[in-house]
Amino acid sequence: MNYLFTSESVSEGHPDKIADQISDALLDDFLRHDPESKVACETLVTTGLVVCSGEVKTRSYIDIQNIARNTIKRIGYTKGEYGFEYNSCGVISTIHEQSPDITMGVERKTSEEQGAGDQGMMFGYATNEMENYMPMALELSHVLLQQLAAIRHEGKEMLYLRPDSKSMVTIEYDDQNIARRIDSIVISTQHDPFASDQEMRRIIEKDVKEILIPRVKQSSTLPEKVKKLFDHNFTLLINPTGKFVIGGPHGDTGLTGRKIIVDTYGGRGAHGGGAFSGKDSSKVDRSAAYATRHIAKNMVAAGIADEVLVQVAYAIGVAEPVGLYVNTYGTAKVKDINGKILTDGAIGEIIKGIFDLRPYAIVKRFGLKNPIYLPTATYGHFGRDPYTAEIEVCYDPDSGESTGNGAHCRKFKKTVEFFAWEKLDCVKTLQDEFDINK
Repeated sequence: MNYLFTSESVSEGHPDKIADQISDALLDDFLRHDPESKVACETLVTTGLVVCSGEVKTRSYIDIQNIARNTIKRIGYTKGEYGFEYNSCGVISTIHEQSPDITMGVERKTSEEQGAGDQGMMFGYATNEMENYMPMALELSHVLLQQLAAIRHEGKEMLYLRPDSKSMVTIEYDDQNIARRIDSIVISTQHDPFASDQEMRRIIEKDVKEILIPRVKQSSTLPEKVKKLFDHNFTLLINPTGKFVIGGPHGDTGLTGRKIIVDTYGGRGAHGGGAFSGKDSSKVDRSAAYATRHIAKNMVAAGIADEVLVQVAYAIGVAEPVGLYVNTYGTAKVKDINGKILTDGAIGEIIKGIFDLRPYAIVKRFGLKNPIYLPTATYGHFGRDPYTAEIEVCYDPDSGESTGNGAHCRKFKKTVEFFAWEKLDCVKTLQDEFDINK
């Protein structure tokens, strides 16, 4: 019997996402000045106010006010009528030094012995229903809002758009877990005042159908089989409350880490409960979640299974994981020497021998001490295209020596990788280990 599955996304102007972006912008600037910074930043945004708090161990100084305001400006909160505006909002910082008890557990005589920054379990997931190995409902939810944000920033159409918006997509699947059609799409977008609610609904519905949906269908990130799902009749719900003028932090208080399902897999797989944004890589909530996604994605791409969930667990201050778990949901394709499909336990044992999941190894493998985090704070940490870019840092990349604090430091160029955990660089290793294609 067919079933429905739903995922949602939120835009860069959603209050919780504003908080995530400010937290990751602060993290990036700490790392830009001192790659050994230990950071746990939390942000609260509300009407006319930003509060930054948390714990930091660093050799650098950063301009928290300026970073927060520039982040808000880039998002698009540039008008006082929004009730939250980059130039006039108050910015309060209560950031203080990291607890020495935590520092003692993380730092060791040799970097290879670095302990996990906290206890907990982290999950990585991948499925072959999309070309980026992400769940379809979540990916479509992201693309809808990415295109809506692009329209707003271009400033040529839908000129009434304001920064805050949400989407939700429901997919109908058959008994074989194959997506058959889009059942419904919900778009809620903040907007300027209209003469009437009736006029607002008519204009926005028309523009979503004639401007937004066609742009999504033309998106280069979606395969043809997914674009065809838009050709079936589906329910389209636009601003279901009837009005969305008051939004952003003026409409709802935003906090770092409240959109962890949007950040990950839209409810597919599992989640360990730890948020990502504002945390440096010594916090395994973030780094190990990246590592397990990398494992799961490469496993599916290698043909080991059609769907994979990987769990890893740590004790605070201990380098080696206390547990590793693999679930292929009955889709495993690899066999043992007797021709029988390998159990998930057997697959997990092999995976354990391939990937080094000590925090030090994860950080080194993906370059997680670099200031690469702000782009992750919107539209998901996974399913993104990895890329290399040249950035400026305020330390000598060879010696690690700081060149000063603040905006006036001496700057060095450094080439870094963004979204390195999305690389399919272990497919051949996995295929060789599991005797695939031999």
